[in-house]
Amino acid sequence: MTLVKINAITVPDDSGDELARRFAARAGAVDDQEGFEGFELLKPTDDRSVWLVVTRWRDEESFQAWVSSPAFMHGHRSAAERAGGEAPQRPVGVHSEVWSYEIAGGSPGRG
Repeated sequence: MTLVKINAITVPDDSGDELARRFAARAGAVDDQEGFEGFELLKPTDDRSVWLVVTRWRDEESFQAWVSSPAFMHGHRSAAERAGGEAPQRPVGVHSEVWSYEIAGGSPGRG
């Protein structure tokens, strides 16, 4: 069973590009985590200010193992912090919440 975790991040209008840049800088950081099946960063195409980070996991245990891992803590620090510097003055997001879903149906499409 695939578990879907969605981090809904509210981002001010002028910060979306920075959020995308920060995700690009960490691309592949979670790929080798046991039970990780993939992720997408979804940018709103309407007037919404909520970006979605959609991750897929084999199970809750795999997700929780990642969240409690040193790799998670390292990946969620800023690039400056990872290089030994100071944290940025302001975070990109102003609010965030994590949603959890199981896939209950769907279609593979025609490709």
